[in-house]
Amino acid sequence: MDVKPVFNTVGTLVVLLGLLMLIPMSISVYSHQGDVWSFFLAAAVAVGLGVLIKRISHTSKEPGTKESFAIVALGWMIAAAIGALPFVFYGACPTYSDAFFEAMSGLTTTGATVIENIEVQPNGIMFWRSLLHWLGGMGIIVLFIAVLPGASVGGSRLFKAEVPGPLPERIVPRIKETAKTLWLIYVGFTAIEIVLLYLGGMSLLDSVNHAFATMATGGFSTKAASVGAWKNSGIHWIITVFMFLAGCNFTLYFRALTGRNLRVFFHDAEFKFYVSIILAAISLITVNLYASGSFQGLAETFRHSAFQVVSIITTTGFATCDFDMWPSFSRAVLMTLMFIGGCAGSTAGAIKVGRILVLVKHGYKEAFQFIYPRAVTLPKINGSPVSRSMLNTITAFFFVYVATFISGSLIMTGLGLDLVSACSAVAATLGNVGPGFKVVGPAFTYQPIPAFGKWVLSACMLLGRLELFTVLVLFIPDFWRRG
Repeated sequence: MDVKPVFNTVGTLVVLLGLLMLIPMSISVYSHQGDVWSFFLAAAVAVGLGVLIKRISHTSKEPGTKESFAIVALGWMIAAAIGALPFVFYGACPTYSDAFFEAMSGLTTTGATVIENIEVQPNGIMFWRSLLHWLGGMGIIVLFIAVLPGASVGGSRLFKAEVPGPLPERIVPRIKETAKTLWLIYVGFTAIEIVLLYLGGMSLLDSVNHAFATMATGGFSTKAASVGAWKNSGIHWIITVFMFLAGCNFTLYFRALTGRNLRVFFHDAEFKFYVSIILAAISLITVNLYASGSFQGLAETFRHSAFQVVSIITTTGFATCDFDMWPSFSRAVLMTLMFIGGCAGSTAGAIKVGRILVLVKHGYKEAFQFIYPRAVTLPKINGSPVSRSMLNTITAFFFVYVATFISGSLIMTGLGLDLVSACSAVAATLGNVGPGFKVVGPAFTYQPIPAFGKWVLSACMLLGRLELFTVLVLFIPDFWRRG
């Protein structure tokens, strides 16, 4: 593998990230708060480092397959390392380990935080957290391809290495135009939500922060009580709807807009399965909560159930209440949703509905073959059979995902966490959900986790966001050999 194209591209990415720090810095200047110099210094470090990396690794060579994987994996790691600087320089995070955890949580749209006093943080710091969400939601490499001249060189490989889901696809012939189209849809939804939240009673800054976090399915809030700080059912429903939309495959929106026909949603097997899971989970939790008397009245019970189900399955992680206090059955349903996640091609994390659907159908077909041994059966999605190679890939992904969850949980229990806290912390970070249960529940932060544990969970976030293999391939010796 040739490292020059890797570092040359990563250097450009670091410069871009440094320039983006000027946005929260301008908010700090306007707000007359004390974090201006934190962003100025961080931006100077990022731009200077990026320019230096580009100078040392200058090349005109196009990145190949190996280089593309390295660019995406290393690019995200370095972006988190640079994104952590404002938190350290201002003092929002006491250690670099905490700051890296916060930045990685932002970029991977996990929403797990170590900042306990978020409401006293300046506007620039709070906006930076949400901006990291928004950049990571659609993908920093996809943004790189969309906005920078010449970035479409090798862009197809970069796109496939970063875009979440089993079947990343082009929606227009040129990869650069695909990246632009995805970002335009993303920006459009974000703008609409900002307006609706502002009209619903949020301040402009809160509206922007929560819209960024919603569309990225991130979950960073400007309040310690998350969305529950607003006792406004209208705001709850607006965010619920946009979380649901963010959990859908964005290519469906493009097809619906260009074909002016909403039937594409109802012809898509993954979307229908996604809706079915959500409706089933809401029904089960609503009945359980209503029977336990957790809320006053059916309408309030249904609202909180719907919000929390959509928040968890889309891996957003917002909360309107402390769901860790819900009955065991409701918490078990939410824990299950942490593993399922949203649709392929969405900003959501976890295993993805599409993969779950294929595995369910594959399991049925295997059982069917016990009755008819000579039958040659392959599961079908949208009328087309899933290839053997795709089945093998999805099965391998599921196995590695579960193995990573088990390994991470063992490490966290070894660090002293109880079993529920350890397992939910790993599930919530690997699935990019955010809050878990008990020690890492919605009413708490990840601050009590030991420093080593925060690095382990940061790795889980990256593995989850880049869907395991993009990162794990770096540990194969053959990957680094030339040729």
